[in-house]
Amino acid sequence: MSYPGYPPTGYPPFPGYPPAGQESSFPPPGQYPYPSGFPPMGGGAYSAAPSSGYPGAPGYPAPGGYPAPAGYPGAPQAGGAPPYPGVPPAQGFGVPPGGAGFSGYPQPPAQSYGGGPAQVPLPGGFPGGQVPSQYPGGQAPFPNQPAVMNQGTIRPAANFDAMRDAEILRKAMKGFGTDEQAIVDVVANRSNDQRQKIKAAFKTMYGKDLIKDLKSELSGNMEELILALFMPPTYYDAWSLRNAMQGVGTQERVLIEILCTRTNQEIREIVRCYQSEFGRDLEKDIRSDTSGHFERLLVSMCQGNRDENQSVNHQMAQEDAQRLYQAGEGRLGTDESCFNMILATRSFPQLKATMEAYSRMANRDLLSSVGREFSGYVESGLKTILQCALNRPAFFAERLYYSMKGAGTDDSTLVRIVVTRSEIDLVQIKQMFCQMYQKTLGTMIASDTSGDYRRLLLAIVGQ
Repeated sequence: MSYPGYPPTGYPPFPGYPPAGQESSFPPPGQYPYPSGFPPMGGGAYSAAPSSGYPGAPGYPAPGGYPAPAGYPGAPQAGGAPPYPGVPPAQGFGVPPGGAGFSGYPQPPAQSYGGGPAQVPLPGGFPGGQVPSQYPGGQAPFPNQPAVMNQGTIRPAANFDAMRDAEILRKAMKGFGTDEQAIVDVVANRSNDQRQKIKAAFKTMYGKDLIKDLKSELSGNMEELILALFMPPTYYDAWSLRNAMQGVGTQERVLIEILCTRTNQEIREIVRCYQSEFGRDLEKDIRSDTSGHFERLLVSMCQGNRDENQSVNHQMAQEDAQRLYQAGEGRLGTDESCFNMILATRSFPQLKATMEAYSRMANRDLLSSVGREFSGYVESGLKTILQCALNRPAFFAERLYYSMKGAGTDDSTLVRIVVTRSEIDLVQIKQMFCQMYQKTLGTMIASDTSGDYRRLLLAIVGQ
């Protein structure tokens, strides 16, 4: 059944995704001679996760760590939605008869999940990805701020000259000492595609590998950040997955962050890159490093087969909501396969509609039901999918916050999210961060980092 007046004109159209003619952005096998040993593949590359987490899942915020009711910005309290045309005043969407709204992770109004004329194209063949059609629901940190499309903080430099930049980097590393500021000025102001051209120009001009030279001049977090910026996006995701499963132990939160948030096209490119660069099958590695319902969820994710049709079937949303209720809250025990099937196959706009239908039907929100029915990493994975359906920039803002909250900093998560979102939606992530935590992302980075590492992070994030 459809809900009168919501959404007023339907969801925005979802054109073909990715754009026609898009090509793989990772290099052919063997053409990205990334030096072995950085960071150590034994798991030492990613700093220890914070101790508090979902049950059995260090590194994720404790269940109480999500913002308090209505703490996720962009969505109104029950009954408090900005009225949509055709919706009677004081009736917020997602409000069940009993008056309970989405209590833990409110959602923004309609957001588009990629494609569309206003999509921000990324160099290297990457789509703009997950482009919300407007700023989440009426609670922008700056009250009169107009709606904006997703965008990154890094744009391709105008009047780009790869040979000139290669010369600047060569001079910065030549002789005694290193001119880190010159390196920061170049790297932070070039798109990833332009950095690949600089790397090629450097080898052509000097017969040396830029990455090896940078490794010899840098160390620690600064080295990790610089080398991440010089990896093609698909390679960086594939490398992060490989590193998360290499050696003793598995960094499950890295697997969740990448596999549960990327688009079909991105996942398929990652799978191909993983095979070509590391000679390994990603699905087999996942099966050998995980188990149970978490393994099944990740295997589903790495197929890259989620429905990406932007239109919403409200009848299906109602039926899925009923099925999820009967698979969880409405029975003794949990039918995990039902949750896996719906959350792994439905489009993000469809899942958002299903969450609204569930809230109306069950007098509670689907996220809290998942928290009651599941635990450990499968709970984290399912929640990540639902959170991205509601508000993807808010999900990444939260991950950034918990990477720096408390004693110590999870630098690898900080680097990974800043780098991977820098040309997609880091502007929106910054806005959500400010709205959710009443401080800017730059302020928190500045207080948790130091030296050239801090300078480069702040140059990427922008102020």
